Amino acid sequence: MPYSHLLVPSDGSDLSMQAVRHAVALAAALGARITFFHAQASVPVQVVGLGEMLDATTMEALMSASRKDVERILEESLAVARQAGVSADGEKVMSDLPHQAIVEAATRLGCDLILMASHGRRGLVGMLIGSETQRVLVQSPCPVLVYR
Repeated sequence: MPYSHLLVPSDGSDLSMQAVRHAVALAAALGARITFFHAQASVPVQVVGLGEMLDATTMEALMSASRKDVERILEESLAVARQAGVSADGEKVMSDLPHQAIVEAATRLGCDLILMASHGRRGLVGMLIGSETQRVLVQSPCPVLVYR
């Protein structure tokens, strides 16, 4: 079955950006288009559990930095697609459940393949949030290609 619309979630990690490049190469070979996707948490993961220890100004500064990081991640992904001549869009949403946002986006956008990295974050942060890829595999309405 030829795929025509790939959803490519990215968290900006090295492995995730490798998955972006792989997705662009696949889309170019298939003549498919891509939607790059990022689900931004309402609270940056780095501050989970610090709640009362942060004042509003610090929290807003962290959220602003997080929004800029999301823009950078999407722009880098779109630049890879542009360079390869692949049609691509970028989409971001606010969600504390990235796997759910990815599954909803695939359904809403009519994507017929999700291509994502096997993992992004490592260490304690990775343990706290678990494997978003695993959750997408279980809930996806379409095939999922996991890049390792």
